[in-house]
Amino acid sequence: MRLSVIMPVYQAEATIAVQLDALTRQTCRDPWELIAVDNGCTDESMAIVASYRERLPHMRLARAADAKGPAHARNAGARLAQAPYLAFCDADDEVADGWVEAIADAVEAHGFVASRMDAARLSDPRSLAAKGNNRQQRGLIEYTYVPYLPFAGACGLAVRRDLHDAVGGFDESMRYLEDCDYCWRVQLEGTPLVFAPAALVHIRHRADPRGLYRQARNWGEYNVVLLKRYQRHGMPAPHWSTGLRLWWKLVLRLPGLLRQANRDRWIWALGYRVGQVRGSVKHRYLAL
Repeated sequence: MRLSVIMPVYQAEATIAVQLDALTRQTCRDPWELIAVDNGCTDESMAIVASYRERLPHMRLARAADAKGPAHARNAGARLAQAPYLAFCDADDEVADGWVEAIADAVEAHGFVASRMDAARLSDPRSLAAKGNNRQQRGLIEYTYVPYLPFAGACGLAVRRDLHDAVGGFDESMRYLEDCDYCWRVQLEGTPLVFAPAALVHIRHRADPRGLYRQARNWGEYNVVLLKRYQRHGMPAPHWSTGLRLWWKLVLRLPGLLRQANRDRWIWALGYRVGQVRGSVKHRYLAL
């Protein structure tokens, strides 16, 4: 077995067939397996997954409903993996044709790699206008709140199994931004994260403003967790003026809210700032 692909499954009934169909089209010169991990589905998602057994002969189903969250589901799948290399994908995305071969080649060569991502195919025009299509299109994601290591989204990461085990897998206490935390811990162990542009994943942006706001707020809160945690690993402390400057940018953008795209982007930015404030209070670390 060359590669184990781990796919957490939540409430993805409406979109999961798109990903499963994409996985049936994959080719690889050596056998690979798919581990679909039920993280407490209450819809028909796992029944849909099971219906693909004949088309995905090396697929295995696992259950990890004792704790919610992508970190727990990915770790549960990794423990069952039979291959020396692990790759992660999400049930509501779509891996491009050739992704398995490309990500397998890349992780064998480098040990820790991130796929290229594109949001245009699966996202509706409104959400695409709000969040754009720059995230992991041409390289790794740069962390900009303070200068630090790059990172990547988990839905397209691949890693050598021994490196995953060495860092203890994903931190299950991280409800959000667990992929950023994971990327940093692997890099701090001495293995750089390498961008693999030949391995393409089509990702899906959230479509509704409330969903955008909640996601941004959660990411903002857990960004404070990262800021606090990585001070002891060489991350510069944020200046007190950084958050205030970002709040002021929100104020300056108010006149442009008549346009829907500007309004959605502003809602995202507001959610992130509110999350930073909530995180500062909750985690006792000032990062407004």
